[in-house]
Amino acid sequence: MAEKLKIVLFVSVFSVSVIISSSFAQQACNKYSFSDNREYSSCIDLPVLNSFIHYNYESSSGKLEVAFRKTGMDSSGWIAWAINPAATGMVDSQALVAYQQADGKMKAYTSPVTEYKTSLEEGKLSFEVSDLEAKLEKNEMTIFATMAVGKGNTTVNQVWQEGPVSDGVPQMHSTSGGNVQSMGKLNLLSGTASSSGGGDSKTKQRNIHGILNAVSWGIMMPCGAFFARYLKVFKSSLGPLWFSLHVGCQLSAYIIGVAGWGTGLKLGAESPGIEYSTHRKIGIALFCLGTLQAFALLLRPKPDHKYRIFWNIYHHTCGYTALILSVVNVFKGFEILKPGDAWKQAYIGIIIALGAIAVMLEAFTWFIVIKRKEGRAY
Repeated sequence: MAEKLKIVLFVSVFSVSVIISSSFAQQACNKYSFSDNREYSSCIDLPVLNSFIHYNYESSSGKLEVAFRKTGMDSSGWIAWAINPAATGMVDSQALVAYQQADGKMKAYTSPVTEYKTSLEEGKLSFEVSDLEAKLEKNEMTIFATMAVGKGNTTVNQVWQEGPVSDGVPQMHSTSGGNVQSMGKLNLLSGTASSSGGGDSKTKQRNIHGILNAVSWGIMMPCGAFFARYLKVFKSSLGPLWFSLHVGCQLSAYIIGVAGWGTGLKLGAESPGIEYSTHRKIGIALFCLGTLQAFALLLRPKPDHKYRIFWNIYHHTCGYTALILSVVNVFKGFEILKPGDAWKQAYIGIIIALGAIAVMLEAFTWFIVIKRKEGRAY
């Protein structure tokens, strides 16, 4: 059942992301006219971030006149378009950056991106750039420039981005959705662009990471605790079934959770400079607590052993701490992935349902315990 749920959730998240991404290209670039009558022979509707690239390319001289346009912008954001001579990602790209300053004037500058940083520092590019300027009109921000990309360099790796501005400084862009898919190859002769697929791959990995952890730590772990807490009272009639259900559910959750934890480590290793400190620390703590609980099964003394009370304290403390941290970290994951309100609300609904069931079962359990103390059979 859990496996089917993971597949359904993954397909749903992926389908929603495709639909959202495809809805960004709302205005075809070939029908667009610049207010200052600039003309470009080629234009491409870029697949994400509601962005467009217009350009003229002269193959004999290697001169590229470009206009990168982003709609849905205001004075609180920055945009960037870059060519990466070495790879398909952001690192080593040669970027054109623009944003509106506090005085209302547009600032356009060049920025060589040598590593992941929280801001784009100004610097000289590996090729010449002239006529660099930017405009913000009717919620559209555009960068204009002329670049010497070299003769015969007909296919380039392009990267485009958007992000917030704080205190007059461009800040780190989002690390989910279109912001990790905004890269690919641009054929300057044919006027076509293709996605590198790297962003899609990383988005899928993030979705898998989120689903594995939400299902294991966020749902299965609480259910396993329920089996121990509320079926144990019926052990006279159920026998060891409650224990088997508890151990089976918790071990399955731990195995799936470790797989989710592993995908998180892999994502972190593949994203230098990008770190979600709180989410990461809670994830490490959960792995440690889950491992301690796994060892608890091997170290469990008999019920009448003199050290059993200390084992109970250790087992219950680790277990309930893990439950609380699990729910907290799932919500931290929602903040990072930003999958949409529906997913967060669905999980909140599950937690509320589990809480309501726990309250009813808790009351019923105490009712049975009290009646047994009064000598009535239950």
